Amino acid sequence: MIVTGASSGIGRELALAAARKGYAVVLCARRADRLDEVARAIRADGGACASVVADVRDHATSQRLLEAAHPYGRIDVVANVAGSGAPGKLLEQSDAAIALQWDVHVAAPLRIAKAALPALIATRGQLLFIGSGLARVPAPNFGAYAPAKAAIRAAAQQLRRELHDDGVSVMYVDPGAVDTEFSEAAGMERNAAAGMLAKPDAVAQRILHGVMRRAARVNAVPWQTAGVILGEWFPGLADAAMKRIVDSPTNAEVVIPSVASEANVVEGPPSTLAAALEPVARRMERVKLSHAFVESLLVPGATLALTEVAMRWAGMPNKNERAAMHEVLTALAEAGFTEPAGVETWQVLRGPA
Repeated sequence: MIVTGASSGIGRELALAAARKGYAVVLCARRADRLDEVARAIRADGGACASVVADVRDHATSQRLLEAAHPYGRIDVVANVAGSGAPGKLLEQSDAAIALQWDVHVAAPLRIAKAALPALIATRGQLLFIGSGLARVPAPNFGAYAPAKAAIRAAAQQLRRELHDDGVSVMYVDPGAVDTEFSEAAGMERNAAAGMLAKPDAVAQRILHGVMRRAARVNAVPWQTAGVILGEWFPGLADAAMKRIVDSPTNAEVVIPSVASEANVVEGPPSTLAAALEPVARRMERVKLSHAFVESLLVPGATLALTEVAMRWAGMPNKNERAAMHEVLTALAEAGFTEPAGVETWQVLRGPA
């Protein structure tokens, strides 16, 4: 089983549960330290796994996942769990922010599915896509997230019909509102809403049960899905409910049902460069990438291309050094110091001060 977004949340719990069921798991996420923790837990329990530290938006990631799976001789399941969320009004988000949602939730999962398809046909395997109740009843201030989830919901349904004769099963998952980092990133108060949030390990178990049944759809929190269906049937009532949520002075404590909670979330920007680089600090230390060099890159208006920047730092970078630089540039984008400007290219928005 290939699991993207495996460093935390649903992806992490699905990887652990799959390993306990006897799957060899290929783990994929951007955060090397957290991915290492998951891998150690799997191996300590007697399981088999391989790790790929990568951003799913990188076009090379799909091939790297296939290479990591090659020693196991087969691919049975590809679970596209990686995701990101950034709150905000749709038309107030930048083109890059809108493109990021499409890339993470639609383009990257389809690219990985396409690369793995021959192997899945050979094993009569399965594709798995994580959706959201917001795909059916979008809520204000979730920006491009809801439209992107609507697109992957439609794509999963389309692929299920197109790949039926090839013996490949396709499953769409509505995970419900889950107690993971996404809730905080979307401005929700996890403690205040604890009674409404599902636990990621419980959601992972339902997903794995769906894999065993080759289910077409898994509604991990059925009562939340039922609420979404009612909202879809009665849009006037849904609009009124959304307005009350948005207008409420305590709306930070209100959970909008069926928001997909995933790994690799885009959180509020850290205020300092040190805080922005904290998630990749260990990685930087291992490859001897200094804070001073990263600080020198942050010239407002400059364009940072991964290959060029890696060569400026390491001369002729090896794969490990190039991957480390990619993680750093991604962390800078998540912190608001830069924004994506193309494939492996970023535009600097602000300096380090």
